[in-house]
Amino acid sequence: MPRGPAAGWIPGHWAKGEPVKPHPPTHLIMKMKASIATAWYVLAFAVAGGGAALQGAPKESVFATKPLGITVSIKMDGPYMEAADLQVICLFKHKVSGDVYNGAAKETDAHLNGILSALRNRGEFVGELGETFLLRPTEGSIPAKRFMVIGLGDESMLSLHSLEVVGRIAAREAVRLNATHLAWAPVIRDEGNTTIEVGAGDRTFVEQLLSAYDTEKRLEAQGLAPSFAISTLVIEAGPTYFDSAVKQVGEGIQSEMEHLSKRDAAPYSGTGK
Repeated sequence: MPRGPAAGWIPGHWAKGEPVKPHPPTHLIMKMKASIATAWYVLAFAVAGGGAALQGAPKESVFATKPLGITVSIKMDGPYMEAADLQVICLFKHKVSGDVYNGAAKETDAHLNGILSALRNRGEFVGELGETFLLRPTEGSIPAKRFMVIGLGDESMLSLHSLEVVGRIAAREAVRLNATHLAWAPVIRDEGNTTIEVGAGDRTFVEQLLSAYDTEKRLEAQGLAPSFAISTLVIEAGPTYFDSAVKQVGEGIQSEMEHLSKRDAAPYSGTGK
C-alpha cells in the first residue's frame, strides 16, 4: 500500500513519483538574495581594505582636523551598512526606459524591500535636482534611523553643480532633523554614470555641506536658530575610489575652511535703526 506524502509536502504535486516541496514566499527569496549579495559586497571591501572588514570594522580614514566641530571620515562601506541618524544617497531623474541599479544602489533597494524602485516606477519620486523624500527604514532592513534620497535631476545634465546643491540640502536637512551622525553615498557610479570623478564629487559635496552648515551655526550664534550640532560625517566609498576620496576630501576641507574664515562676521539682521 503506497505511503502518503511527508509532512510539509503539497498533496497532488509529484515529480518522478516524488512529492514536491512548496516554494518559499517571494519576500523570503528577495531577502536571501540580498543577504548573499551583501556577503559578496562585504568580502570585496575586506579584500581591498586589508581584511579590516573580516575583523569586524570596515576600513576608515578619519581626518585629524574637525571642520566646524565635525569628525569627517571616508569609510569603505555601503549606504545599507551605516548606523547613521540620517543616511543620504542620490538618484537620477527617473527614466521611463528603466533606471540603472548596480552595486550599492541595487543592494540598498533590495535591503529596503524595493521601495526605491517602486517610488520611481510609479512616478511618485521623479528625481528632479534637489527633490527629496525621507523614510524611516523598517526594523531589520538597514541600520540607519532615517533614510533620505536627494534627486540629481536629468542624468545628461549631471555636473559638480548638482553635487553642490546636494551638499547644501544634506546639511540643512541634518540640522532640521537633528541628525548628529550623518552619512552620504553618491551611488552615481552604481547608477552607471562615469561623468564625475568620484573623489572630485565627494570633495564638492563636503565643501558645500560645510558652507551651509557654517551659515546654520552663525544663525544659531545670533539667536536666529535653535542649538544643534552635527558630530560626525561619514562619506561612504567603495574600494576603487577610497584613496581618491581621502585625498580630495582632505584638500576640500582645508580649502573650504580657509574660505569660511574670510566670511563677513557682521550679524545678518540689523538693529532696525
